[in-house]
Amino acid sequence: MIKLALIVNPIAGMGGSVGLKGTDGVLEEAVLRGALPKSNMRCKTALEELLSVKNNIHIVTCSGEMGENIVKELGFDYSIIYSVKDDSATSSFDTMSACNNFLQADVDLIIFAGGDGTARDVCSSIHDTKLCIGIPTGVKIHSEAFGINPKLAGSLIKLYVEGKANLQREVEVVDLDEDEYRKGRIFSKLYGYLTIPYEQRFMQSKKAATPISDKESQYQIAYEVISEMKADTYYIIGPGSTNKILMEVLELENTLIGVDLIFNKKLVQNDLTETDILKVLDNGYPVKLVLTPTGGQGYLLGRGNQQISANVINKLRKENIIVVATKHKLASLSLDHLLVDVIDEETNKYLEGYIKIITGYKQAVMCKIVS
Repeated sequence: MIKLALIVNPIAGMGGSVGLKGTDGVLEEAVLRGALPKSNMRCKTALEELLSVKNNIHIVTCSGEMGENIVKELGFDYSIIYSVKDDSATSSFDTMSACNNFLQADVDLIIFAGGDGTARDVCSSIHDTKLCIGIPTGVKIHSEAFGINPKLAGSLIKLYVEGKANLQREVEVVDLDEDEYRKGRIFSKLYGYLTIPYEQRFMQSKKAATPISDKESQYQIAYEVISEMKADTYYIIGPGSTNKILMEVLELENTLIGVDLIFNKKLVQNDLTETDILKVLDNGYPVKLVLTPTGGQGYLLGRGNQQISANVINKLRKENIIVVATKHKLASLSLDHLLVDVIDEETNKYLEGYIKIITGYKQAVMCKIVS
């Protein structure tokens, strides 16, 4: 019998769709803006991959929304090792306390569902003394301890249970200062290391910064996108340094880590939420979306741009997405394709296939999207 530990950060990711770039310290604001919990739903997607081997598993978990509700619903054999006072407002204290209990219970593998903040809390409690796997449910997920998406995280856990995941790897746990992040200033810090069962095809890479040498290519991309802009058309500009250069060339204020809106090359609004974007899509004018993948990881959607949700994509349609990236960024990706991980499997599948990527002035390549 394999003893797994499960901890869910039920509020992870709530700040994404409402434009808060995270949930740390702003839960009340996220709720006021209409954010809904989604972490448990994504964790359930991962655990469903284990149903065929659940007779070989005992899950040690936390009460209520921090784990119990999911494993009970799916019919796993489980026990509660940590009880939380209020699972609608959990904290780092709850995560670290639960992890300390996991260590005393001598579990084989710790599974945590959340984002970089959750990984940081797990790391501060267990360091690299136990194997871990992260299920990505947060807004910003830069660390390598997470599966590419919840389903693939679950697939790797299943391999571990079956004794087929024999490789291990020590990976960095990195987190950003969210207060500075919301101001458009990116300060990342290494908090430690976690050891994971490692199979490259299941695990995401760490996020990579854009090198200074890419600046000239980014300007070429900006001039190309601007030259093709159509009149009386809204352009939703996603986050990222390449899109920041685009806004700079247009001499418009930019939200580096948010979503902005322009019309006839003039700024309409900075830092849109999912609700704001859906209103734009309902106003009768054509709408285009400009995206750039995350450096190193290759995520086009689902990492740091949750405002661009499945609902947005389904209204916008794939043919209205403009993808931009320098050749260096594409060459530096850990995989030979781009990734999407929005919270809807049908939308992920809809986005799959080949898409044109603008890499310079009058230059483009085709790249495959995989979910």
